[in-house]
Amino acid sequence: MTTTATDPLAAGTHTVEIDGVVQRYHVHGTGPVCVAHSGGPGIDWEYLRMPALERNLTIVYPEPIGSGASGRLPSHPHGYTRPRYSRFLGALIEHLGIPEVHLLGHSHGGFVAQYHALHHPERVAGVVLYDSAPLTGPEHAAEAMRLVRLFAARHSGRPGLPEVLAAFEAVPTLSDDAGTTAVARGLLPAYFADYWGREREFAHLRASVWATHISGLDEDLTPHAIDDRADLGSLTVPAFVVVGRHDVICGVRWAEELHRLIPGSQLLILENSGHFGHIEEPDAFSRAVTRFVTTAARSTASPSGTPRSSHI
Repeated sequence: MTTTATDPLAAGTHTVEIDGVVQRYHVHGTGPVCVAHSGGPGIDWEYLRMPALERNLTIVYPEPIGSGASGRLPSHPHGYTRPRYSRFLGALIEHLGIPEVHLLGHSHGGFVAQYHALHHPERVAGVVLYDSAPLTGPEHAAEAMRLVRLFAARHSGRPGLPEVLAAFEAVPTLSDDAGTTAVARGLLPAYFADYWGREREFAHLRASVWATHISGLDEDLTPHAIDDRADLGSLTVPAFVVVGRHDVICGVRWAEELHRLIPGSQLLILENSGHFGHIEEPDAFSRAVTRFVTTAARSTASPSGTPRSSHI
Protein backbone atom coordinates (compact mmCIF):
# COMPACT_ATOMS: atom_id res chain seq x y z
CA MET A 1 0.00 0.00 0.00
CA THR A 2 1.43 3.38 -1.00
CA THR A 3 0.08 6.79 -0.02
CA THR A 4 0.42 10.47 -0.69
CA ALA A 5 2.73 12.37 1.69
CA THR A 6 0.14 14.66 3.29
CA ASP A 7 -1.75 14.12 6.55
CA PRO A 8 -4.38 11.54 5.53
CA LEU A 9 -7.09 13.47 7.40
CA ALA A 10 -6.20 16.95 6.17
CA ALA A 11 -9.06 18.72 4.40
CA GLY A 12 -9.00 18.13 0.67
CA THR A 13 -8.49 15.37 -1.86
CA HIS A 14 -6.14 12.43 -1.29
CA THR A 15 -5.11 9.18 -2.92
CA VAL A 16 -3.91 5.87 -1.52
CA GLU A 17 -2.81 2.89 -3.59
CA ILE A 18 -4.30 -0.42 -2.46
CA ASP A 19 -3.49 -3.72 -4.16
CA GLY A 20 -2.13 -1.79 -7.12
CA VAL A 21 -5.33 0.25 -7.57
CA VAL A 22 -5.56 3.95 -6.73
CA GLN A 23 -8.30 4.84 -4.23
CA ARG A 24 -9.23 8.53 -4.24
CA TYR A 25 -10.98 10.10 -1.24
CA HIS A 26 -12.01 13.51 0.08
CA VAL A 27 -11.98 14.92 3.61
CA HIS A 28 -14.37 17.65 4.79
CA GLY A 29 -15.50 18.91 8.18
CA THR A 30 -14.30 18.66 11.75
CA GLY A 31 -14.99 16.34 14.68
CA PRO A 32 -15.19 12.54 15.06
CA VAL A 33 -14.33 10.70 11.86
CA CYS A 34 -17.05 9.09 9.75
CA VAL A 35 -16.29 7.33 6.46
CA ALA A 36 -19.23 7.78 4.07
CA HIS A 37 -19.50 5.14 1.34
CA SER A 38 -21.66 6.24 -1.59
CA GLY A 39 -24.08 4.10 -3.53
CA GLY A 40 -24.84 2.88 -7.00
CA PRO A 41 -22.59 1.04 -7.41
CA GLY A 42 -20.90 3.42 -9.81
CA ILE A 43 -22.62 6.72 -9.00
CA ASP A 44 -20.16 9.58 -8.56
CA TRP A 45 -19.62 10.29 -4.86
CA GLU A 46 -20.47 14.01 -4.85
CA TYR A 47 -24.23 13.52 -4.54
CA LEU A 48 -23.52 12.32 -0.97
CA ARG A 49 -21.84 15.54 0.19
CA MET A 50 -23.38 16.39 3.57
CA PRO A 51 -22.37 19.96 4.50
CA ALA A 52 -24.71 20.10 7.49
CA LEU A 53 -23.10 16.96 8.92
CA GLU A 54 -19.61 18.30 8.22
CA ARG A 55 -20.21 21.07 10.77
CA ASN A 56 -19.85 18.48 13.54
CA LEU A 57 -18.05 15.50 12.02
CA THR A 58 -15.02 14.87 9.86
CA ILE A 59 -16.46 13.11 6.83
CA VAL A 60 -14.20 10.98 4.66
CA TYR A 61 -15.78 10.40 1.25
CA PRO A 62 -14.09 7.62 -0.74
CA GLU A 63 -14.63 7.44 -4.46
CA PRO A 64 -15.32 3.70 -4.55
CA ILE A 65 -13.04 1.77 -6.88
CA GLY A 66 -14.46 1.54 -10.36
CA SER A 67 -16.09 4.97 -10.12
CA GLY A 68 -15.04 8.60 -10.33
CA ALA A 69 -11.30 9.20 -10.39
CA SER A 70 -10.45 6.02 -8.48
CA GLY A 71 -8.85 3.14 -10.36
CA ARG A 72 -10.58 0.28 -12.10
CA LEU A 73 -10.11 -3.41 -11.52
CA PRO A 74 -8.50 -5.40 -14.36
CA SER A 75 -11.85 -7.21 -14.64
CA HIS A 76 -13.86 -3.95 -14.97
CA PRO A 77 -16.88 -3.67 -15.14
CA HIS A 78 -17.03 -6.98 -13.27
CA GLY A 79 -15.65 -8.06 -9.91
CA TYR A 80 -16.95 -5.25 -7.70
CA THR A 81 -18.23 -7.49 -4.92
CA ARG A 82 -18.79 -6.54 -1.30
CA PRO A 83 -15.69 -8.41 -0.11
CA ARG A 84 -13.66 -6.39 -2.63
CA TYR A 85 -15.20 -3.07 -1.57
CA SER A 86 -14.70 -4.09 2.08
CA ARG A 87 -11.02 -4.83 1.43
CA PHE A 88 -10.54 -1.30 0.08
CA LEU A 89 -12.59 0.20 2.89
CA GLY A 90 -10.48 -1.58 5.52
CA ALA A 91 -7.24 -0.47 3.88
CA LEU A 92 -8.50 3.12 3.76
CA ILE A 93 -9.39 3.01 7.48
CA GLU A 94 -5.91 1.69 8.23
CA HIS A 95 -4.42 4.48 6.12
CA LEU A 96 -6.32 7.13 8.09
CA GLY A 97 -4.28 6.10 11.12
CA ILE A 98 -6.88 6.38 13.90
CA PRO A 99 -8.11 3.59 16.20
CA GLU A 100 -11.75 3.61 15.09
CA VAL A 101 -14.10 5.29 12.65
CA HIS A 102 -17.82 5.37 12.14
CA LEU A 103 -19.16 4.08 8.84
CA LEU A 104 -22.06 5.62 6.94
CA GLY A 105 -23.23 3.65 3.94
CA HIS A 106 -25.87 5.00 1.60
CA SER A 107 -27.94 2.68 -0.61
CA HIS A 108 -25.47 0.15 -2.11
CA GLY A 109 -22.91 1.72 0.21
CA GLY A 110 -25.12 0.51 3.06
CA PHE A 111 -24.72 -3.06 1.82
CA VAL A 112 -20.94 -2.52 1.89
CA ALA A 113 -20.98 -0.91 5.35
CA GLN A 114 -23.07 -3.67 6.92
CA TYR A 115 -20.84 -6.35 5.36
CA HIS A 116 -17.73 -4.62 6.67
CA ALA A 117 -19.21 -4.13 10.14
CA LEU A 118 -20.20 -7.80 10.26
CA HIS A 119 -16.90 -9.21 9.04
CA HIS A 120 -14.34 -6.61 10.15
CA PRO A 121 -15.76 -4.82 13.23
CA GLU A 122 -12.43 -4.30 14.98
CA ARG A 123 -11.97 -0.65 13.88
CA VAL A 124 -15.65 0.28 13.49
CA ALA A 125 -17.11 2.41 16.31
CA GLY A 126 -20.61 2.36 14.81
CA VAL A 127 -22.45 2.06 11.51
CA VAL A 128 -25.17 4.19 9.90
CA LEU A 129 -27.20 2.17 7.40
CA TYR A 130 -28.79 4.89 5.32
CA ASP A 131 -31.46 3.85 2.81
CA SER A 132 -30.14 0.30 2.80
CA ALA A 133 -31.68 -3.19 2.96
CA PRO A 134 -30.81 -6.66 4.25
CA LEU A 135 -30.91 -8.26 0.79
CA THR A 136 -30.98 -7.84 -2.97
CA GLY A 137 -32.59 -10.07 -5.58
CA PRO A 138 -36.17 -10.79 -6.70
CA GLU A 139 -37.83 -9.94 -3.39
CA HIS A 140 -36.07 -6.57 -3.21
CA ALA A 141 -36.85 -5.84 -6.86
CA ALA A 142 -40.54 -6.68 -6.43
CA GLU A 143 -40.85 -4.29 -3.48
CA ALA A 144 -39.09 -1.54 -5.45
CA MET A 145 -41.49 -2.00 -8.37
CA ARG A 146 -44.46 -1.84 -5.98
CA LEU A 147 -43.17 1.46 -4.63
CA VAL A 148 -42.46 2.79 -8.13
CA ARG A 149 -46.09 2.09 -9.05
CA LEU A 150 -47.21 4.06 -6.00
CA PHE A 151 -44.86 6.88 -7.00
CA ALA A 152 -46.34 6.88 -10.52
CA ALA A 153 -49.88 7.02 -9.17
CA ARG A 154 -48.98 9.87 -6.84
CA HIS A 155 -47.44 11.89 -9.70
CA SER A 156 -49.68 10.77 -12.55
CA GLY A 157 -50.23 14.31 -13.86
CA ARG A 158 -46.55 15.25 -14.10
CA PRO A 159 -45.20 15.74 -17.65
CA GLY A 160 -41.84 14.32 -16.56
CA LEU A 161 -43.24 11.01 -15.31
CA PRO A 162 -42.92 9.04 -18.61
CA GLU A 163 -39.19 9.81 -18.73
CA VAL A 164 -38.74 8.43 -15.20
CA LEU A 165 -40.67 5.25 -15.96
CA ALA A 166 -38.70 4.75 -19.20
CA ALA A 167 -35.48 5.03 -17.20
CA PHE A 168 -36.61 2.25 -14.86
CA GLU A 169 -37.38 0.04 -17.85
CA ALA A 170 -33.91 0.72 -19.29
CA VAL A 171 -32.00 -0.42 -16.17
CA PRO A 172 -31.62 -4.09 -17.29
CA THR A 173 -30.12 -2.99 -20.63
CA LEU A 174 -27.24 -0.90 -19.22
CA SER A 175 -23.83 -1.68 -20.67
CA ASP A 176 -21.74 1.52 -20.72
CA ASP A 177 -21.02 4.69 -18.77
CA ALA A 178 -23.02 7.04 -21.00
CA GLY A 179 -26.15 4.91 -20.76
CA THR A 180 -25.76 4.47 -17.01
CA THR A 181 -25.41 8.22 -16.53
CA ALA A 182 -28.47 8.94 -18.67
CA VAL A 183 -30.57 6.42 -16.75
CA ALA A 184 -29.36 7.76 -13.38
CA ARG A 185 -30.48 11.25 -14.38
CA GLY A 186 -33.75 9.91 -15.74
CA LEU A 187 -34.53 8.08 -12.51
CA LEU A 188 -33.68 10.90 -10.16
CA PRO A 189 -37.16 12.43 -9.63
CA ALA A 190 -38.35 9.10 -8.19
CA TYR A 191 -35.60 9.30 -5.58
CA PHE A 192 -37.14 12.37 -3.93
CA ALA A 193 -40.33 12.75 -1.93
CA ASP A 194 -41.40 15.69 -4.12
CA TYR A 195 -38.86 16.39 -6.85
CA TRP A 196 -41.18 18.36 -9.09
CA GLY A 197 -42.50 20.44 -6.21
CA ARG A 198 -38.91 21.48 -5.39
CA GLU A 199 -37.40 21.22 -8.85
CA ARG A 200 -35.53 24.52 -8.63
CA GLU A 201 -33.59 23.11 -5.65
CA PHE A 202 -32.84 19.72 -7.16
CA ALA A 203 -32.45 20.29 -10.91
CA HIS A 204 -28.72 21.03 -10.62
CA LEU A 205 -28.10 17.71 -8.89
CA ARG A 206 -29.99 15.89 -11.62
CA ALA A 207 -27.97 17.60 -14.34
CA SER A 208 -24.63 16.96 -12.62
CA VAL A 209 -25.02 13.29 -11.62
CA TRP A 210 -22.81 10.95 -13.57
CA ALA A 211 -22.09 7.27 -13.28
CA THR A 212 -19.84 4.41 -14.30
CA HIS A 213 -21.31 1.16 -15.52
CA ILE A 214 -20.63 -1.63 -13.00
CA SER A 215 -22.15 -4.98 -13.88
CA GLY A 216 -23.00 -6.47 -10.48
CA LEU A 217 -21.23 -9.66 -11.56
CA ASP A 218 -18.13 -11.26 -10.07
CA GLU A 219 -15.00 -11.79 -12.18
CA ASP A 220 -16.39 -15.15 -13.32
CA LEU A 221 -19.61 -13.39 -14.41
CA THR A 222 -21.77 -14.90 -11.67
CA PRO A 223 -24.30 -12.52 -10.06
CA HIS A 224 -23.20 -11.14 -6.70
CA ALA A 225 -26.26 -11.79 -4.54
CA ILE A 226 -26.76 -10.28 -1.08
CA ASP A 227 -28.78 -11.69 1.80
CA ASP A 228 -27.59 -10.72 5.30
CA ARG A 229 -30.75 -11.69 7.19
CA ALA A 230 -29.18 -14.70 8.88
CA ASP A 231 -26.10 -12.71 9.96
CA LEU A 232 -27.37 -9.35 11.16
CA GLY A 233 -28.28 -10.70 14.58
CA SER A 234 -24.55 -11.11 15.24
CA LEU A 235 -23.67 -7.49 14.48
CA THR A 236 -21.68 -6.24 17.46
CA VAL A 237 -21.24 -2.53 16.70
CA PRO A 238 -23.84 0.18 17.43
CA ALA A 239 -26.14 0.60 14.43
CA PHE A 240 -28.38 3.44 13.29
CA VAL A 241 -30.87 2.77 10.48
CA VAL A 242 -32.10 5.82 8.53
CA VAL A 243 -34.70 5.81 5.74
CA GLY A 244 -36.92 8.25 3.90
CA ARG A 245 -40.65 7.58 4.12
CA HIS A 246 -40.96 7.90 0.32
CA ASP A 247 -37.85 5.93 -0.68
CA VAL A 248 -38.77 3.67 -3.62
CA ILE A 249 -35.40 1.86 -3.83
CA CYS A 250 -34.68 0.80 -0.25
CA GLY A 251 -37.96 1.63 1.42
CA VAL A 252 -39.32 1.60 4.95
CA ARG A 253 -40.06 -2.13 4.83
CA TRP A 254 -36.33 -2.88 4.61
CA ALA A 255 -35.31 -0.31 7.22
CA GLU A 256 -37.78 -1.81 9.68
CA GLU A 257 -36.45 -5.28 8.93
CA LEU A 258 -32.86 -4.14 9.48
CA HIS A 259 -33.96 -2.57 12.75
CA ARG A 260 -35.64 -5.80 13.88
CA LEU A 261 -32.68 -7.96 12.92
CA ILE A 262 -29.87 -5.87 14.44
CA PRO A 263 -29.72 -6.04 18.26
CA GLY A 264 -30.01 -2.65 19.95
CA SER A 265 -30.25 -0.72 16.70
CA GLN A 266 -31.92 2.67 16.38
CA LEU A 267 -34.31 3.64 13.57
CA LEU A 268 -35.12 7.03 12.07
CA ILE A 269 -37.79 7.52 9.40
CA LEU A 270 -37.53 10.89 7.69
CA GLU A 271 -41.15 11.68 6.90
CA ASN A 272 -40.52 14.19 4.10
CA SER A 273 -37.72 12.42 2.24
CA GLY A 274 -37.20 9.83 -0.43
CA HIS A 275 -33.77 8.31 -1.09
CA PHE A 276 -31.87 11.52 -0.29
CA GLY A 277 -32.74 12.62 3.23
CA HIS A 278 -29.39 14.41 3.59
CA ILE A 279 -30.58 16.74 0.80
CA GLU A 280 -34.33 16.89 1.49
CA GLU A 281 -34.18 17.17 5.31
CA PRO A 282 -30.54 18.07 5.98
CA ASP A 283 -31.02 19.51 9.46
CA ALA A 284 -33.02 16.56 10.84
CA PHE A 285 -30.65 14.11 9.16
CA SER A 286 -27.48 15.78 10.44
CA ARG A 287 -28.80 16.23 13.99
CA ALA A 288 -29.72 12.58 14.27
CA VAL A 289 -26.50 11.20 12.75
CA THR A 290 -24.35 13.58 14.81
CA ARG A 291 -26.12 12.52 17.98
CA PHE A 292 -25.59 8.84 17.16
CA VAL A 293 -21.91 9.27 16.31
CA THR A 294 -21.01 11.48 19.25
CA THR A 295 -22.91 9.29 21.73
CA ALA A 296 -21.17 6.18 20.42
CA ALA A 297 -17.82 7.99 20.50
CA ARG A 298 -18.31 8.85 24.18
CA SER A 299 -19.41 5.31 25.05
CA THR A 300 -16.28 3.79 23.48
CA ALA A 301 -13.83 6.10 25.24
CA SER A 302 -12.03 5.14 28.42
CA PRO A 303 -12.16 7.45 31.49
CA SER A 304 -8.92 9.03 30.30
CA GLY A 305 -10.45 9.78 26.93
CA THR A 306 -8.41 7.20 25.05
CA PRO A 307 -10.54 5.37 22.45
CA ARG A 308 -11.02 1.70 23.08
CA SER A 309 -12.89 -1.10 21.33
CA SER A 310 -15.56 -2.48 23.61
CA HIS A 311 -17.32 -4.49 20.92
CA ILE A 312 -14.64 -6.71 19.40
